[in-house]
Amino acid sequence: MSGRIVLRGGRVVSTEQNSLRSLGEQGLVSADVAIEHGVITEVGGVEPRDGDRVIDCTGRLVLPGFIDAHSHADGLVADDDVQLALLRQGVTTVITGQDGVSYVPGDGGYAAEYFAAINGGRPANAGSTVADYLASVDGTTRVNVGYLVPAGTVRFTVCGRSSGEADATELAAMVELVQQGLAEGALGLSTGLDYVPGQFQSTREIAALCVPVALAGGVYVSHMRGGYEANSRAGTEEIGRIAQLAHDATGRALPVHVSHLHADADIVLGALDALAAEGHDASFDAYPYIRGCSLLAMPLLPPALSAQPVDDVVRVLSDPDERERLRRDWFPEVARNPSLGPQWPSMITLAHVAAPEYEWALGLTLDEGSKRAGVDAVTFALDVMRASRLRTNMVMAVQNPRPVSELARIFAHPGHVGGSDGIFIGGHPHPRARGTFPRFLREYVRETGTWSWADAVRHLSASPASRFGLGDRGRIAPGAVADVIVVDPDAVADRATYDEPLREAVGIDDVLVAGVQVLAGGELARGEAAGGEPARGPLPGRGLRRERAANREGAAR
Repeated sequence: MSGRIVLRGGRVVSTEQNSLRSLGEQGLVSADVAIEHGVITEVGGVEPRDGDRVIDCTGRLVLPGFIDAHSHADGLVADDDVQLALLRQGVTTVITGQDGVSYVPGDGGYAAEYFAAINGGRPANAGSTVADYLASVDGTTRVNVGYLVPAGTVRFTVCGRSSGEADATELAAMVELVQQGLAEGALGLSTGLDYVPGQFQSTREIAALCVPVALAGGVYVSHMRGGYEANSRAGTEEIGRIAQLAHDATGRALPVHVSHLHADADIVLGALDALAAEGHDASFDAYPYIRGCSLLAMPLLPPALSAQPVDDVVRVLSDPDERERLRRDWFPEVARNPSLGPQWPSMITLAHVAAPEYEWALGLTLDEGSKRAGVDAVTFALDVMRASRLRTNMVMAVQNPRPVSELARIFAHPGHVGGSDGIFIGGHPHPRARGTFPRFLREYVRETGTWSWADAVRHLSASPASRFGLGDRGRIAPGAVADVIVVDPDAVADRATYDEPLREAVGIDDVLVAGVQVLAGGELARGEAAGGEPARGPLPGRGLRRERAANREGAAR
């Protein structure tokens, strides 16, 4: 018995020129793919053997699994519904630890309090180190998980709720935590500079934390400062300064990556050109939607207030005098937010409210909800945040919606990789959590021709695998890890919409992770437990250690 899996009769992206095909060339060749022991062993005309398990791929494409470069599945990767949503999109690896806040290093208490409406609750077995978190993923999920050291969590672990500049002792302790996380396999460092405590981190502090990142060959990933959109150039200029300071301190270039970069194409491309002109190695992720999604408190409460313990914030939101002070002194600042502007009540749609009395408001804008509640928008927003104890997230429109043709200019940039920024918390979430990657294929390959299939593989698989040091993934070739998806090129499509955001994607029905089929016929593969009952597995997903650390630890696969 051979024990092989053979994907027969499909077409694969030509591996010889996988990353070199120009736009408009499809780069597809007919080929079988053989897999043994989690690795692709043959691509081409595969001779049959007794015992082969054959998956008929006639009329379909065999592609490397997609890598979601910006995911918020940190606390949810063991959830079957989340795994199904990812696998139906062809996602076999997610990069977590985003926006500067997640569960390790430390006890995870701050992330569980502040970011629960984004990342979910802290997993019981997450531990207190990057090594613990990655080990907790091994064999417990159907998808792979990479992790970035979250700079906000590092700061909170050392400095608590302080908003001041870190002193030398505190800075040294933070650098040590970053070094430890990188040694344990983290892919790099993330910041969230519109969140707290990221808003309190200076350029100098972040650059110091990036010194071990540069020395380790990791990547600096940033939800940059300043609100994006028309202010994006200011954020990317700070990223450039951080990279330069880290280079000056180490003599090594610091690769940088901008999270969910959204603005007009001229702004995005101009900012990227400026980074390149300064000699910086810059990439970015962007999703094929206009609206964003985040914590409701992020744009609607002052950072100094958001940094306080939840009980203290709730007391402020319950005090009539404090509420009036916020209305008078803070909400004019909200109206000047570069993403929202004075029409913010009609720009924000409630996606999740952890307060049963406000379930009726899911899917409504703050303007709509306030009218139904019979109060003004400021009062309604403060009431919702108070009742939910800040565990509320929202979908956020922008002042300048962009057509597909505008996004196509951004996605054609060679530094772009696919990232969903997917948030799975809520009864009316952003559709990007279930639609991002099929939407790329539908709109930008099939309908507009912005990408060839070879380009899609480069943006969604090969480039992020290389950028984040994920080992031999992101290609269909002998020796590559067998994270493989089978795509119907004519049927693949997103079905989630802003009105119906929970609909699963179609057109990707068979997925393998490390050579194990985890999605079969569009359903999660199940094993068999004792007594013939269905088992939850197979669960071949791994915590992916950065390639250098992985090779040293023997954990590359």
